[in-house]
Amino acid sequence: MKKIFILFLFFSIVSIAHSQTIMETGGKKMPDEWIDKDTGHKVIKLTRREGVNMSFYFHNNPFVDNKMIFCGGNRVGKPADIPGKEIYNLDVKDLQMFWVDLKTLKVDQLTHETSPVHSEIVCTKTKEIFFQIKDSVFCVNMQMGKRRLVYVFPENAKSSITTVNADGSLLGGAFSTPEEAEIFKKYPKKSDFFDRVYDAKLPRTLFTINTKTGELKRIFTDNAWLNHIQFSSVDPHLLMFCHEGPWHKVDRIWTIDVVGKNKPTLIHKRTMDMEIAGHEWFGSSGKSIYFDLQKPRGQKFFVAKVDLPTGKEISYELQRNEWSVHYTSSWGEKLLAGDGGDANSVAKASDGKWIYLFHMNGNKLTSTKLVNMKNHNYSLEPNVHFSPDNRWIIFRANFEGQENVYAVEIVSHKIN
Repeated sequence: MKKIFILFLFFSIVSIAHSQTIMETGGKKMPDEWIDKDTGHKVIKLTRREGVNMSFYFHNNPFVDNKMIFCGGNRVGKPADIPGKEIYNLDVKDLQMFWVDLKTLKVDQLTHETSPVHSEIVCTKTKEIFFQIKDSVFCVNMQMGKRRLVYVFPENAKSSITTVNADGSLLGGAFSTPEEAEIFKKYPKKSDFFDRVYDAKLPRTLFTINTKTGELKRIFTDNAWLNHIQFSSVDPHLLMFCHEGPWHKVDRIWTIDVVGKNKPTLIHKRTMDMEIAGHEWFGSSGKSIYFDLQKPRGQKFFVAKVDLPTGKEISYELQRNEWSVHYTSSWGEKLLAGDGGDANSVAKASDGKWIYLFHMNGNKLTSTKLVNMKNHNYSLEPNVHFSPDNRWIIFRANFEGQENVYAVEIVSHKIN
């Protein structure tokens, strides 16, 4: 009986695997779920609604319980007209915020504004999303659906919010100057404005807004491009920011206590010519900051982390083809993931267009390829996230010709 049961279980697994569609990922209209023929991993489409759909930037947490918040809209032209572009460009209209239930895949709309809404600011604890329309900051409670006004920027202090702290009590952002705004207006392409903004050395000021009282506090000012602003995943007073600019010219990653002495702390000091560190994020424990490290740029590749209580730094080396535009860590920080990169990226990888899973082994990373992204245009960065149960890696892609959000299962379904 035991042998019969084992045989029955084996053939049941084989039958289930073969019932899934095994096919190349992208280059055509895809079903709602399939097995990537090159990796053996199951991929599902999470955003099953008409229009364009985009998940969050890699360091912004989109999850509240079993729901994932995302941004959706409608394209003005045909998908082929503007391949690979970000949803937030002018080719998309009627942007609103939605959520998808990760268990049932039900999609519902969160905001119903007459103006476009784009938000990547979600507080898991309070179950609120924050967004800004022109000079006004609003909050919507996901459970009650109640919308309230949080803050209105004065005429002489235009800015935008970028992050919320762990307990939902503070929003963060940075004030810039009219001179900086003029550079962005005159040179809208990143390749044109990036060095110009860095070289201008115009002042920026970090600020917080109390979400209950609306009190604004200016925290820190520097003649530098303060950017990539994100609160700690755990400590409601710890804010991370970067000195933006060409990575080989800046000591980029800093933290600051927004209620303390407001003195910034440098997280990683460059040690050689052309060394770069960036695309930093807090781990889920709040005890570590991770980042892309190259020593020197484009030659040797690492994911590094700094233990905040001790300042100790650890680097995990990976291969050129495994380099990713963005990395992320799992809940519990046992695993890492990366979204790969094309031949035009900094690594100049000949075979880098994959979604990767990484295990940390000593001072090395060992990779597993999860999705073949050869039909994806990397003008749109995939921006990976681990699902709250660590079972899936979620990413955005345009390999069907239009932007959508997908999830790939970490466990392989491939039958040899």
